[in-house]
Amino acid sequence: MSTSSSERGVSLGMPELPAPDYPDDVRARLERDAREIIARYPDSRSALLPLLHLVQSEEGHVTRTGMRFCADMLDLTTAEVTAVATFYTMYRRRPSGDYQVGVCTNTLCAVMGGDAIFEALQEHLGVGNGETTDDGKVTLEHIECNAACDFAPVVMVNWEFFDNQTVDSAKRLVDDLRGGAQVAPTRGAPLCTFKETARILAGFPDERAGAVEATGSAGPASLVGLRLARGETAPARVVHPREGGPHDEPQDRAVHEPSPAEHLSSHDAPQDTSASDPAHPAGPVAEEGE
Repeated sequence: MSTSSSERGVSLGMPELPAPDYPDDVRARLERDAREIIARYPDSRSALLPLLHLVQSEEGHVTRTGMRFCADMLDLTTAEVTAVATFYTMYRRRPSGDYQVGVCTNTLCAVMGGDAIFEALQEHLGVGNGETTDDGKVTLEHIECNAACDFAPVVMVNWEFFDNQTVDSAKRLVDDLRGGAQVAPTRGAPLCTFKETARILAGFPDERAGAVEATGSAGPASLVGLRLARGETAPARVVHPREGGPHDEPQDRAVHEPSPAEHLSSHDAPQDTSASDPAHPAGPVAEEGE
């Protein structure tokens, strides 16, 4: 049985129709926001990145309509806008979920369990890389690096950190997101939807009560090098092997017991549970300089 070219997804080279415009009220609102963004830059085309976040906040991904809008506002060609929108992975090119769940599968996270987490979540959610669950809640993707190797394996949700994850904690995380439960990142501001996140990335203030104050700082594991560079003395710490306890240690040797306020890295000691496990809270993250 033969299939047509259209059924096979083969383009016949027909020109694509111009992108439709936004409804008048939406266009007027976006133009007001766009003018505010453009006014921040001495060269208007420098506003392209935040403008792409702005249109992404409207529809949840960067559409042809959104790229046409950016081109109109900045006096660029749609080809110039498309070149930028397709270069950066933070700009989605197709509809995606309320929560972008990114699992780091770069070398260190992968070795520490990131590959296992990503494989388990694909099976648990019934989606592949870059795909969205049927309820439109979660889009799953692997990320090359979340820049948090000292808390590996790391998962990010709408660019907020969930450190020291395990397969079980990651499954609970996505289940809570789909179920509408309140989920708190290990570090950073409280979660909001992907559209709301995109608007913040466009440069508009996060007006949620307490959100800015909650952003905090890097975790203690990230700041060890800085503190040593300042001449501060790191506390002594004995880390036992994963498969057992202390062996042949002098009885009088001081063993550093981390306080509840310390946010341990996966490399400090084996972690039985995720730092984001509601049943085993990690406690507050220390601020830089504390």
